[in-house]
Amino acid sequence: MLQRTLSIIKPDAVKKQVIGEIFKTFEENGLKIVATKMIHMNKKTAEGFYNVHAEKPFFGELVEFMTSGPVVVSVLEGENAILKHREVMGATNPADAAEGTLRKRFASSLGENAVHGSDAPETAAYEINHFFNYMELH
Repeated sequence: MLQRTLSIIKPDAVKKQVIGEIFKTFEENGLKIVATKMIHMNKKTAEGFYNVHAEKPFFGELVEFMTSGPVVVSVLEGENAILKHREVMGATNPADAAEGTLRKRFASSLGENAVHGSDAPETAAYEINHFFNYMELH
């Protein structure tokens, strides 16, 4: 099934200058980039995006991290794109991530884990609409 999913290259990975390597990994795994842009999230945008975690103890730290520098938000498209993207990213904790996954290659910790990806079709729709309007999707 052809799907779209949201990808965020987080501030730690942008700072490491690995955007191109991450994009190459997406494309090598059948994920087509149909929209992308670099942004610097403000606190309001980050809090809105991560509102599902608002009551969790790590919320403040997450918002602070995601506003600490620019991020690259992208919409990826492909067969079963949500699952494929999550496989390419690897486990949330890079210590548990499989060899060759983005988090194993580029993340330094659970908190600074290089990339984000939607976890379900409903989440993907919400997340894509948070950052892109229909005219930006190609």
